[in-house]
Formats: sequence, C-alpha cells, structure tokens
Amino acid sequence: MIILPAIDIIGGNAVRLLKGDYATSQKVCESPYIAAQGFADCGAEWMHIVDLDGAKYAKLVNAGLISDVARASGLKVEVGGGIRNMKAVEYYLSNGINRVILGSAAVKDPQLVIDAVREYGDKIAVGIDAKDGFVRAEGWLDSSDINYIELAKRMEDVGVRTVIFTDINRDGTLQGPNFSQLEELSKQVSCDIVASGGVSSIEDIIKLNALKLYGAICGKAIYSGRLDLKEAVEAVKRG
Repeated sequence: MIILPAIDIIGGNAVRLLKGDYATSQKVCESPYIAAQGFADCGAEWMHIVDLDGAKYAKLVNAGLISDVARASGLKVEVGGGIRNMKAVEYYLSNGINRVILGSAAVKDPQLVIDAVREYGDKIAVGIDAKDGFVRAEGWLDSSDINYIELAKRMEDVGVRTVIFTDINRDGTLQGPNFSQLEELSKQVSCDIVASGGVSSIEDIIKLNALKLYGAICGKAIYSGRLDLKEAVEAVKRG
C-alpha cells in the first residue's frame, strides 16, 4: 500500500476542511511548497493534491500553483478538483502530474471518463465521494441517488483502474476510515482502491494495509501530529 499525504488548496493556501465544509477551512502550514517538501523528507513517494476552489467553481483555479508544487517536490502527484474537460486533463498530464482524478465528471459527464481513459489509461483515476453511501459531486455540494458501489462498477466497466473513495462523514474528523465500506468496495470491484477520509493514527494505516488496498490518503492526521508520516511510510513497506 502507498501512503499519499494530502494538500488541499484554497486561495493558494494549504488548508483542511471538516466533512468537506468550506466554512471550516483552516490553514495548516506556511505554504504548499513547505508541506510537499516535508512529505518528501519523510520518504513519501506520492502526494495527493486537491484544488478545492476548482472543485467548488467547476474549473481549474490553482492549476499553475499545483503543477509548480509538484515539480518542486520531486514526488509523484495525483490531482483532483475542477477537472471537467479533456483540456484540463491534458493540462495537468503535460505539466508534471502523474495521475488526474475525475470526480464530479463520473456522475455528470461519464463520457469524459470514457474519453480520458481511452486516451490516458491508468493515468486517470475516479474519485467517489459519498455521504451515507450515496455519491456527492461539485465539491460535495450536490447530492445524488447513486450508490457508491454502483458508480464504482460503472467506472470499472469503462476501464478505470484506480478509485479513490471518501466517506464524507469521516473526512477531517480523525475518527478513522469507514473500513466496512472500503472492504465491501474492494470486494465488489477489481479496481485499485485508495482510502480517503478519517485516517487518524498508525493503527488505521495498519488496518487499511491489512485490507490490501492500493493506497491511503492522509491529511489532517499528519498536520495535527496524530500520525507520523515517516512511521506510516515505513510501516506499509514492512507489510
């Protein structure tokens, strides 16, 4: 399993939210560059970045900054937030980003996912963000009647290899991931599953690793000091 430390960006700043609520935004470090360098220093190989402004306004907002942070870090980087067309996908993949995450598009524009996967293969991931089991979109502001497993199966059918699953009720709470939903998801589809939301401790990392997931995204736990990133990276390497 890979550990993906996270940077969420609003107005050029690295922030964290509680349960996706923009009103709870708190700056977590001096700059995204400093956060990324800290991740690299701890031995991380990947980094997860979300343009929260982009997610909210359905367009690229902090893309230039994100690409620059990615290049400066030397890490492999996946990016989500505001990616609603092929031009946005192409921008990131030609500017130092290794994997692009389509979220709202999976619900509202599945043809974009099909086209992107056809063109870029496993460089395309889909983010499935759910509250009480049902998918949300547009920065988590729009609800739907689509079950998270149903959407994952649709994505699997069109060739998506990586699914990032977030239980919105757990995100930013430090209450632990939704292990039962993650386990069920990993049983139902053959995609690589990345756990997101709620990671609070090295114990959570060990439990996720035991589920044989592809990856785990960690944000608030690192910034709050609850999780030692270097320890987490070393723990998953040991298996």
